[in-house]
Amino acid sequence: MPLPRRQRESIFEKAWSFLQDTVESGGSSGEGEWLENKHKTKAKRKGWRKLHLGLNLVSGEIVCSALTVDDVGDPTALPGLLDQIGGPVEKFIAGGAYDGTPTRDLLATRFGEIVEVIIPPPKTAIASPQSVLVPSVRDRHIAGIQTQGRMAWQKSTGDNKRSRAETQMGRWKAVIGPKLKARHFDNQKTEAKVGVRVLNQMTELGRPKFERVA
Repeated sequence: MPLPRRQRESIFEKAWSFLQDTVESGGSSGEGEWLENKHKTKAKRKGWRKLHLGLNLVSGEIVCSALTVDDVGDPTALPGLLDQIGGPVEKFIAGGAYDGTPTRDLLATRFGEIVEVIIPPPKTAIASPQSVLVPSVRDRHIAGIQTQGRMAWQKSTGDNKRSRAETQMGRWKAVIGPKLKARHFDNQKTEAKVGVRVLNQMTELGRPKFERVA
């Protein structure tokens, strides 16, 4: 039986989706050619940074962010992202890069066992030996995908709402740009924070406001 609209909204009020993408590090487009001509040396390969975002799925607000070097994994960046969230989290939705015991243990420690973790297991995932008698959440997700199919599982669990975070990342690249302007890492991190504020302000301006008239 479907939940009433108001109750359904309250469940997703504290639901967050996390994702990351790469953005090109700063530096002028002609820098490589200049280095080769002046110093007779090969230019370094193009640098990349990894942008991590956490999104409130109801308001569309970016509630936490981090800019890291390209080789920092998502679970490694997660503690710092969670430090930026004030208040409880009831639902955590993220991509397969977050799959694993460290992520689940961290979320349980921070928010208690009540937090619902929705992370799609990889196609090669297998259930744990305890799955028959004491299945974990991950075991149930694996079984659900095997019986329903991945698309039906995404819809039934709410994993398909992760696309909202992907849309926000697309907005970032369209509005802020796919390339960082600053050249030093500390300045790049400040630039990323400014970008978050800009997008949040745009989201706030475009959000409808309702007032009771009777």
